[in-house]
Amino acid sequence: MPIKPPDDERPESARPERQEPGASVGKTHPPLERSRFGGTQHRHERHEEDEAPVSRSDLSRGPQELLEDRAARINWRVLLVSSLVILAFSVWAILIPDDARATMKSAVDWIATNLGWYYVLTMSLVTGFVLWVAFSKEGSVRLGPDHSRPQYKLTTWVAMLFAAGVGIDMLFYSVTGPVVQYLSPPAGQGGTAEAMQDAVVWTMFHYGIAGWAMYALLGMAMGYFAYRWGMPLSIRAALYPLLGKRVRGSLGDGISIIALVGTVFGVATSMGIGVVLLSVGFSLIFGLEQGIALQIALVIGAVLLTIAATTSGVDRGIRWISELNLWSAVAMMLYILVTGQTAFLLNALVENIGQFLVTLPARTLQTFAYEPGGAQWMGGWTLFFWAFWLAWGPFVGVFLARISRGRTLREFVIAAITAPVLCDFIIVSLFGNSALFQVLQGNTSFAELAVHSPERGWYALLGMFPGAMFLTGLATLSGLLFYLTSANSGAMVMSNFSASIPDPSQDGPKWLRIFWAVLTAVLAVAMLLAGGVTTMEYATLIFALPVTIIAFLVMASFYKVLRMERAEREGQVLHKRSIAPIGGHLPERSWKQRLEQLRAFPSLRQVNQFLERTVRPALDDVATEFRNQGYDVERGGMTNAKDIEEPMLRVSMDAFRAFHYQVAIVEAPVPMFSGRMSRETDVYYRLEVFTQTGSGGYDLMGLTRQQIIDDVLDRYEAHLAFLTVSSETDAASVLTPRVAPQNQWSAVPRDAGDVQDLDGGQK
Repeated sequence: MPIKPPDDERPESARPERQEPGASVGKTHPPLERSRFGGTQHRHERHEEDEAPVSRSDLSRGPQELLEDRAARINWRVLLVSSLVILAFSVWAILIPDDARATMKSAVDWIATNLGWYYVLTMSLVTGFVLWVAFSKEGSVRLGPDHSRPQYKLTTWVAMLFAAGVGIDMLFYSVTGPVVQYLSPPAGQGGTAEAMQDAVVWTMFHYGIAGWAMYALLGMAMGYFAYRWGMPLSIRAALYPLLGKRVRGSLGDGISIIALVGTVFGVATSMGIGVVLLSVGFSLIFGLEQGIALQIALVIGAVLLTIAATTSGVDRGIRWISELNLWSAVAMMLYILVTGQTAFLLNALVENIGQFLVTLPARTLQTFAYEPGGAQWMGGWTLFFWAFWLAWGPFVGVFLARISRGRTLREFVIAAITAPVLCDFIIVSLFGNSALFQVLQGNTSFAELAVHSPERGWYALLGMFPGAMFLTGLATLSGLLFYLTSANSGAMVMSNFSASIPDPSQDGPKWLRIFWAVLTAVLAVAMLLAGGVTTMEYATLIFALPVTIIAFLVMASFYKVLRMERAEREGQVLHKRSIAPIGGHLPERSWKQRLEQLRAFPSLRQVNQFLERTVRPALDDVATEFRNQGYDVERGGMTNAKDIEEPMLRVSMDAFRAFHYQVAIVEAPVPMFSGRMSRETDVYYRLEVFTQTGSGGYDLMGLTRQQIIDDVLDRYEAHLAFLTVSSETDAASVLTPRVAPQNQWSAVPRDAGDVQDLDGGQK
């Protein structure tokens, strides 16, 4: 399951990649007093408290509107309400277990009969949506500014995705799932060749693309808004384009509570399944008595280890456990493959994958509406797994986002639905086909054990391999590491969901992680007392239902913001004269300037002098002329980490996205092949032009004042082309009615009480 991200995910201010400058501008601006372009004039009244963003300029207000201040703080309403819901359920399940079990069974039966289609449709639409994102033109958009690049190399990143794809619950179902589907398939007769062909594939389907599509949806949405727009790494930030500033109030808190409660139940279910499985292993290895007492002891032990890891603050230790987790699982798989029926297992693996791919579309929409007892089968299998993925979606989504900064949406989605899924397939196929081989040999006692007591059936299968005690110990160690990794990561993510943390690389306070570790353990114990794994399945299916609403809202929100990305790209294409082949605007230089730039690697002092002598006067000249012609201009600056003010020019466009031109100092390594005779330093400094979505990718050093003025005007003309396309592609919706003009960005003077500034506030 997800591992704790590394120490070197530093705060934004410490990274070489710059967050977009426009996100920090929050001043008010008067409207334009005249239009250069003529056409119908419009009057707009915008209400900050009700309005959702309708353009990318509105999105730049997100960091200010989502956060009351830039310091991390506890969201007490989310924390208290979520805790009370979980605690109330736990007390109910502990004090009245029979009533809790019967009530949840009735609720699950109703959901399976009446809402099975809804769960199936939700997961199908999520899968289709993330595939559309990956293969659309917007798939090239990055989880970060346009100039950002991945922090981890591809092999490391994929390995971390593998680690996120393996959980102890998969070990539990990898044996019982195929055996049950072979003996009692959802359709047709059991024990037949047709049932055998589908037995493992059903479990692969339940651990396949649909679930990881849900993870990818929430991961890319949260990562996009966190790294590209500087918002918190949270569900409510992903819904900002739909709900606007309201996500910071009661509505946003309600969404966070739903996500948090669903996550806690998902993690508690995995922990409960884990201790049920591990209790058998500890009983076999140490001769302990199996039962609820041992299971509760394991839960308490996991909580103590989680608290120790949390309070120590040694993130590398947690990462070491996660890596050991992965290698122990690989060793276990290789041992089973080499000492088991190697040829049969490899042949079956290939056939299983082929059968999965061929039947995937039909299985995705399968509801067994025409099969007697189809609803009951769906509730116990497909719907439970879909609910499990939904409940874990925010949890794993945060982890995937944390390790994927700088990746494109296309890379993110394709990797998420291939690498971990392949890992899942290998585990399920090797365990499942090993179990089916025993059933085909007539081992009916093993078959009955696998169906009626999955945890004992799993260890019974391990006992049939050579060196059974070694394999049992290795499997128990692997399962324990999976279990501890999930507990540690779960406590960290839950603390983030119940706090407001501006920096995506930071986590909630230690005491809050300890609190959630203890409360999740209490919930796991409550469900064990109320009926064990079956009750956990019931609870997951019930509490994941509200999370489906979040999935649909996130899809609508992300679709809206991707249309904004498309509008900007098409607007840039219209302005071909100032677009370079690599996508940046390149000012014209003389041949002497170009030659000089090839060997110039200026120091910080030199670029600061150039700012003062050339760049600032050029921007002052442009700002003065803009004002003389009636434009509303802000000419200011932003102080960087080196205490140097970086000049900025901003032209208000009324209800549309403002034109933003900022010159920022960027540190870069001196290339080894430079024309210098010697290297006095390892780095030099560039003066790059930034807009609201990142760097233009070129350096202003060495240009004349006139050349910089020309560059500003080229950029401004390109911005107007973008607004043209943005206006044509904007559309109203029920949640976000159109408030901006459709074809023009002209404005007229208005009364003082009727004027709306760029950032949405009445003036």
